[in-house]
Amino acid sequence: MKVGLTGGLASGKTFVGLELAALGCHLIRADELGHEALAPDGAAFFSVVKEFGEEILTDGSIDRGVLARQVFGNPARLEALNRLIHPFVRSRQIVLTREILARDATAIVVYEAAILIETGGYREMEKLIVAYCTMEQQIERAMQRGASREDVVARLSHQMPLEDKRKFADYVIDTSGAKEATREQTLRVYDSLRSLV
Repeated sequence: MKVGLTGGLASGKTFVGLELAALGCHLIRADELGHEALAPDGAAFFSVVKEFGEEILTDGSIDRGVLARQVFGNPARLEALNRLIHPFVRSRQIVLTREILARDATAIVVYEAAILIETGGYREMEKLIVAYCTMEQQIERAMQRGASREDVVARLSHQMPLEDKRKFADYVIDTSGAKEATREQTLRVYDSLRSLV
């Protein structure tokens, strides 16, 4: 079974994904595939450097912090970056999913991606989980990771609100409370998914 997992910046989707992996799901993270694409030997490295210039390089590698400052707050630049990276990410996700399901037809493959709805990728999933919390919690959590409030608000302004993402969900996991409460909800979702395989 192919299951999408999405949310927004600092919405708790990674925590939910890791919990599902601990329960036995196979977790594929779009962020990790994106990092692969941007590595010096990655599929998108040269096209991204050509598009954004050599000033994004530090010691021969793409400095993701420098790149992020170029794209966030600039929808046209973000779209250009997504256009270069997403074909690789999507094709890698498809290959990895096929490999897992070829080995185990009863596997639950969870694909975690922040913009799964926005890209239309959710349509390829059999079920969709949305990790949800309040926008203020997203801002607080992202700031605890070292981002400025201004940067976080700018990034959130370019993401689909979680309230809108909920409308696409088969399952909503409310991550606004204690981690144990999120864990319990995740277990219930896992049990439901397992009953469908």
